[in-house]
Amino acid sequence: MSDNSMLDRAQRFLGALRHCQVLGMQVHNVDSSGLTLRLPYSTQIIGNPETGVIHGGAITTLMDTTCGISTVCVLPEFEICPTLDLRIDYMRPAEPHKDVFGFAECYRVTENVIFTRGYAYQDDPREPIAHVVGAFMRMGKGAQGDSGLKQNIDGAGA
Repeated sequence: MSDNSMLDRAQRFLGALRHCQVLGMQVHNVDSSGLTLRLPYSTQIIGNPETGVIHGGAITTLMDTTCGISTVCVLPEFEICPTLDLRIDYMRPAEPHKDVFGFAECYRVTENVIFTRGYAYQDDPREPIAHVVGAFMRMGKGAQGDSGLKQNIDGAGA
């Protein structure tokens, strides 16, 4: 799949997730090495009002979404791939008033499971806020969920 096709698919998938729209998440970059999403800093995601530090749940949402959308970028056709397992190791708190970026790659695709890994960062990917590994179950092409979702993600509904 071309980088433009992956970008289009990732943007359409992200646009179908209401909670990500509310959080203002955006596709920052996608190519054959992986997917990067951007979570803008906002008062809605502050976990500690005294310090302005972002709530860990917002970072978890970013990383689960980044890993999940990375799966649709590696598959030739859209499949629903729910999260089976997600582990996040927090290295340090995110700095207040700065956007957070989440990067994920699919490092193994099997018939039944897709394995992902990645990290969250702010200014420098070499200084991560958190590391993540995840496993996503392949439901197969026949499991479409919302009948319009596949067409929307693949661009047929556009």
